[in-house]
Amino acid sequence: MKIIWAESARQDLRTIEAYILEGNPIAAYDTIINIINKVETLLSANPAIGRAGRVMGTRELVINRTPYIVLYGVSDNNINVLRVIHEARKWPDKL
Repeated sequence: MKIIWAESARQDLRTIEAYILEGNPIAAYDTIINIINKVETLLSANPAIGRAGRVMGTRELVINRTPYIVLYGVSDNNINVLRVIHEARKWPDKL
């Protein structure tokens, strides 16, 4: 399946990277690569691997060894990555 990153998800990745970069540049790189790799490998092979999402019509992929959750939707032959959210943040009511 084709992975499509929404602009909001891309902005989330930039924000995550900038935040971690302040304290640990290597960890920032590793975290972003880990998130992208999990999405590209796990979701493309098995779109239903994530749990049912808190927002209707979405699913959530918890990224192991990070505090981040990838919010995504599946439509036709596409996986739409909508957001990448820190687990401690208030969850969005809508997208």
